[in-house]
Amino acid sequence: MVAVAETLRYDIIIVGSGIAGLRAAIEAARVSDGKAIIAVITKVQAMRSHSVSAEGGTAAVLYVDKGDTLESHIYDTIKGSDFLADQDAVEFFVNSMPAQIYQLEHWGMPWSRTEDGRIAQRNFGGYSFPRATLAGDRVGFFEMQTLYDTSRKFDNIHFYQEWYATSLIIENGVFTGVTAIDLKSGGFHVFSAKAGIIATGGAGRLYRFATYGYSSTPDGLSLAYRAGAPVEDMEFVQFHPTGLIPSGVLITEGARGDGAILVNSEGERFMKKYAPEKLELASRDVVSRAIITEIQEGRGLHDNIADMDYVLIDLRQLGAEKIKDRLSGIREIAIKFRGIDPITEPLPIRPVCHYMMGGIRTNINAETPLTGLWSAGEAACISINGANRLGANSTSECLVFGTQAGAGAAKYAMTKSSQEPSKESIQREEKRLFDEILHGVGGENPYDIQNEVQSIMDKYCYVYRTGERLQTGLRELRELQKKSWMHVDDTSKEYNTNFINVLELEAMFDMAEVILVGALARTESRGAHARIDHPKRDDEQWLKHTLAYYSDDGPRLDYAPVTITKYKPVERHY
Repeated sequence: MVAVAETLRYDIIIVGSGIAGLRAAIEAARVSDGKAIIAVITKVQAMRSHSVSAEGGTAAVLYVDKGDTLESHIYDTIKGSDFLADQDAVEFFVNSMPAQIYQLEHWGMPWSRTEDGRIAQRNFGGYSFPRATLAGDRVGFFEMQTLYDTSRKFDNIHFYQEWYATSLIIENGVFTGVTAIDLKSGGFHVFSAKAGIIATGGAGRLYRFATYGYSSTPDGLSLAYRAGAPVEDMEFVQFHPTGLIPSGVLITEGARGDGAILVNSEGERFMKKYAPEKLELASRDVVSRAIITEIQEGRGLHDNIADMDYVLIDLRQLGAEKIKDRLSGIREIAIKFRGIDPITEPLPIRPVCHYMMGGIRTNINAETPLTGLWSAGEAACISINGANRLGANSTSECLVFGTQAGAGAAKYAMTKSSQEPSKESIQREEKRLFDEILHGVGGENPYDIQNEVQSIMDKYCYVYRTGERLQTGLRELRELQKKSWMHVDDTSKEYNTNFINVLELEAMFDMAEVILVGALARTESRGAHARIDHPKRDDEQWLKHTLAYYSDDGPRLDYAPVTITKYKPVERHY
């Protein structure tokens, strides 16, 4: 057994360094007037967090003088969610967002500008007004750069970059700390803290065809789930309509917002059939289903090398100058990853795993059911996204609820005395990591197992689902997990990524099972959860949130009501 390093003591620990984690750190530092000592633990370099890849925009109502309204953004978000969003949370979120845009600007965010000098906004799917605030097509990168630079101004924020959090320490329902491995040395460490924030992002690498970076595994979700917090609505997986074939790299919705169209193998602009009013700017679930329907009915094209069917997104009518000015990153991606210049040729695309509507259950204050633990960003489920997220609301969500988490954790930490993690909890985790996993004996290659997990999710839990296929996927996943006594070939201490990949795979099994179990139980179609065998939305039976709790026998499901304030569910039309 490895000797435990000296305990590192902080007031607040934040796990995750994307937009939500950095915004939480800054707010905690501000609210505490620099008194709270804050640790940010991230398994990557902070500026390598997946938030840097966000492209198209950050939604906010800025121009009421031009006709936009807060109420319109509220209703668009609720309608987009297929009425599964908690409406009080949506109202708070929308009302909070304009100030976040201006705050970022004051910190140095280089927003794109209109000719009259105003902050620029573009159209996005499902909105009644152009409210996706943009910085070209590199919004996430510039927001991350702005937040990271701002965080470095606070001496009380300490970064632990390339550290992997392995467990949350919960004593009698109260958060007391985190255990983590320093990737550089391989050392096992204990962080003691009064408050914790999980901001580790989503679970997108459960799918092979995904827009996510390879580090986007559901580590934080699994940490909270195994610690006793429920995860909510995980069956709702968003498939973005336009993933580039074959890499899955995102072609931003901003392309369609700026005028790009979708065409099938016959050259037909097919969205006229599925969303005659909004066309390509219908909500993402509607557009994704339309693309798969076109492919299934024989109007797709086929890539023989990748063995993938697809349709085309055509940007040519935007003109070379507009593409170079507003979509330069997309042009660069298309040329590098496909060898196609979108100025002269359409791009091959199909729906790609892009976002998890579900996450750790939280309230408007970003508090989880575990005392002293908050969560924000894609790792959390508040829920403002319900069954389907509107584009550009994700970075907004990170800003608003990262702020909530940071403020709440700081206020809590400054009034509480420290409670040390128990030796029993630390020793139990140390034994699990080093005796059972690192030095354990197994015959399975973890990378083969990871590929099989992704294949199961791609095959059985994609855009269209059936009970039979979900049941088959769940059975195959559980059989795979039973035989997956994996070995770690690399026994070195320094940068043992093999060891970390096995730990990530444990989290992948946890959340893949939760998604399949929740999807199988929900016998309706709502938002991104499209059941061919239950094609209608069923508000009488299923206007409720799914809650999954960890047990040794698999996820234990419970349900919670949706908060309806003023908008009763109606049938969606775009």
